Amino acid sequence: MLSLKRKKHAILPGFGLSMGYTVFYLSSIVIVPLSMVFLNTLHMEPEQFIAAVTAPRVLASYRLSFSAAFFSAIFDAIAGFLVAWVLVRYRFPGRKLLDSLVDLPFALPTAVAGICFATLYSPVGWLGQAAEKWHIEIINSPVGIVIALVFIGFPFVVRTLQPVLEELEPEIEESAYCLGANRLQTFGKVVFPHLFPALLTGATLAFARSIGEYGSVIFIAGNLPMKTEIAPLMIMSKLDQFDYDGASAVAFVLLLLSFAMLLVLNAVQEWQQKENR
Repeated sequence: MLSLKRKKHAILPGFGLSMGYTVFYLSSIVIVPLSMVFLNTLHMEPEQFIAAVTAPRVLASYRLSFSAAFFSAIFDAIAGFLVAWVLVRYRFPGRKLLDSLVDLPFALPTAVAGICFATLYSPVGWLGQAAEKWHIEIINSPVGIVIALVFIGFPFVVRTLQPVLEELEPEIEESAYCLGANRLQTFGKVVFPHLFPALLTGATLAFARSIGEYGSVIFIAGNLPMKTEIAPLMIMSKLDQFDYDGASAVAFVLLLLSFAMLLVLNAVQEWQQKENR
């Protein structure tokens, strides 16, 4: 009887082995490499650490990286929502092709994307010539950085929203119509509250991805000191100068802010779920 009860209450066959493999994989791939950033800063004096992370060029790179990532995430949230809505709610020729193109930023090397943007928006490029007529500077400016980050973060919003939209039954909207709600009221009070956690998750993932983006940005940013230097570029510059402590300090700040952002996201999602119950 005891053995039968143990078999009955067993979780999954091979749980111990699979759990051990999971812990080993996460430790070797995620935890150990990230912990090295923290360990490399432990031997630094507090004054040395503060001086490394508050240097004028470093602070300017923080401002640029976070502001560009924020604006690109906002644009991705709006555009990604519209694209996900069209892909899920409508059937049209070329839909599968359009759906596959959404994943292109995942598969395309970021350096290739950066070269494409630099060629397209250069003063002799197709869009660069049009922007120059309107006196809009894209290359070597924060505008170009935002454009590159929009391209990188766009798939996160679409792929996060699509499963939630597919699970949203049309009967819910039809019930709202039957109760007298118009389209705007149905969207604002029925559809959007259900999609908001997924939209927030996708936008946050796009924001976090944009903070650490390097390959697609350096080709279009110009890397001008105090103007278009991003935080990952400062890390690479310090590594080129064999300033490993300074590079670890800047990387630690980015890691800490990203981790804090994810914690806030989880708290907001839990609050949203409680409100929907």
